[in-house]
Amino acid sequence: MARFWLCAGCTVFFLAFLNLYSRFSGSSVLREFIFQISWRSEEILYKLDVGWPKHSEYFTGATFCVAVDSLNGLLYIAQRGDNIQKVLVFTEDGYFLRAWNYTVDTPHGMFAASTLYEQSIWITDVGNDFMMLWLHGENGTGPAKFNIPHSVTVDSSGRVWVADRGNKRIQVFDKDTGVWLGAWNNCFTEEGPSSVRFTPDGKYLIVAQLNLSRLLFVAAPPVGSIGSCSVISSIQLADQVLPHLLDVSGKTGAIYVAEIGAKQVQKYVPLKS
Repeated sequence: MARFWLCAGCTVFFLAFLNLYSRFSGSSVLREFIFQISWRSEEILYKLDVGWPKHSEYFTGATFCVAVDSLNGLLYIAQRGDNIQKVLVFTEDGYFLRAWNYTVDTPHGMFAASTLYEQSIWITDVGNDFMMLWLHGENGTGPAKFNIPHSVTVDSSGRVWVADRGNKRIQVFDKDTGVWLGAWNNCFTEEGPSSVRFTPDGKYLIVAQLNLSRLLFVAAPPVGSIGSCSVISSIQLADQVLPHLLDVSGKTGAIYVAEIGAKQVQKYVPLKS
């Protein structure tokens, strides 16, 4: 243990010395070296809320998706299976409220869009027939082409971020014009993203990787630039947990992850909350 603290102290002293030397000598190479060291050391941003939910026995199927209604403090969860309640409603604190099984067959995704005057939840049901109203893009690997587009979110500057899972990348578009702005693929060499959401402060893009059972926290680029993907932190889940889709509370910043392998939803809370 004494050797560990000695090594840690020497490392801190070495970095401090380099930082001071670079400032007085004006060496940009040293400053870049120090920046890369600090950038590659992951921060711990979130922790598991082990007390959530209060009533886990209501998870009786494969939990495919989750949606947070931050306005009303509600959490909607959709699950698949035979002879089960397809939609569960919890409070954000984890208390079960109600469930229903009508109008939903095979839920895949969901989105909460409540206002002050009306509670609204939209569910993608792949088991029911639907009519195509419009289509943007086509199957392929080039810009603005997709292979299993699996999740979409919009940032505060009006950029649309699409998890192009089969192509192992995230593509970015202008919300109003649909113009292709760029793509990230350097973070997804092992597996493509299955879900994307921004933290409420817009600093990070949270990405789920299904088969790796992993969550990534990626630095959001400034307005006017897409740049490349830079992972700030990650959460490695247990094998075969399979995080499918996630959503984030706009009030608390809590992350709710629908895990089809574990057949549950887990909650992660910010360490600095």
